[in-house]
Amino acid sequence: QVHVEESGGGLVQAGASLRLSCRFSGGVFRAYGYGWFRRAPGKEREFVAAIDREESTAYYSDFVKGRFTVSRDNPKTTVYLQMDNVGTEDTADYDCARRAGSNWSSPAHHDSWGRGIQVTVSA
Repeated sequence: QVHVEESGGGLVQAGASLRLSCRFSGGVFRAYGYGWFRRAPGKEREFVAAIDREESTAYYSDFVKGRFTVSRDNPKTTVYLQMDNVGTEDTADYDCARRAGSNWSSPAHHDSWGRGIQVTVSA
């Protein structure tokens, strides 16, 4: 069984930077791609970013492209989401998950979810 340990997040001001981390244990970390999703209050869960097994392949939603960077450290079995120049629209509960299917932007193609990291951005 895969265990996910999340860290990072909190309350920051607009324009700040922060880094979210997800450490996966109990599985073959390097064999999978991983995704980040978020759910803002009153909204559906949406795709944020993903990184494939090859560290050079990353995908981003249009609203974070150029501001967020996803990365992975295979020896540490950890996936990161570096968030720069955050805005109030980035306030949400962020989740990381392991990609079990072919669609890197669909929550239904992911398993082994974290419990969520709350990010609140104040104006």
